[in-house]
Amino acid sequence: MARGKIQIKRIENQTNRQVTYSKRRNGLFKKAQELTVLCDAKVSIIMISSTQKLHEYISPSFTTKQLFDQYQKAVGVDLWSSQYEKMQQQLNKLKDVNRNLKSEIRRRIGESVNDLGYDETVNLIEDIHNSLHVIRERKYKVIGNQIETGKKKDARQDDPHYGLVENEGDYNSVLGFTNGGHQIVALRFPANQHPYLHSGGGGSGLTTFDLLD
Repeated sequence: MARGKIQIKRIENQTNRQVTYSKRRNGLFKKAQELTVLCDAKVSIIMISSTQKLHEYISPSFTTKQLFDQYQKAVGVDLWSSQYEKMQQQLNKLKDVNRNLKSEIRRRIGESVNDLGYDETVNLIEDIHNSLHVIRERKYKVIGNQIETGKKKDARQDDPHYGLVENEGDYNSVLGFTNGGHQIVALRFPANQHPYLHSGGGGSGLTTFDLLD
């Protein structure tokens, strides 16, 4: 029974498409191997599947680079010249950027400024002024945070009866405020201390006081 003719078009089913690719790839590589042995040919096959997997066949004792070199010699073209020119242009651009950055650094530390024109000198002074402004603002912010931290620390140390203490000393204190009402201070003292204060519930040691507005 004759085999039916297969219509050559894209296989829509992904599984069937992958199976067909694998079978025909193996068959193609087998034919390339036969050509290498029977005809002493140099064969190289590079395949990339739809899933971006690379498959390659190269005749034994032969490399892909040797194949490209022979191809360039036979056809009379240089496959690498355009790529080399692009890489050379990119390298020159990076060299220019590096040279300009070095020159900018030297000028900012007071070197190589004699060759600057008036406009370049004005721009340099303005850039340095803006940089100093940013540095000052950041430094002032750091100093301000350090001062506030120091004030809070000193306040806790100077007033042993008020403030927040984390698991230290012989007391705990909590400061709270009612919405729209009086300010409330709640102090918690350990048992057997400050007997002249009376707690409001079952000897919990918690006493609250209203503060004047």
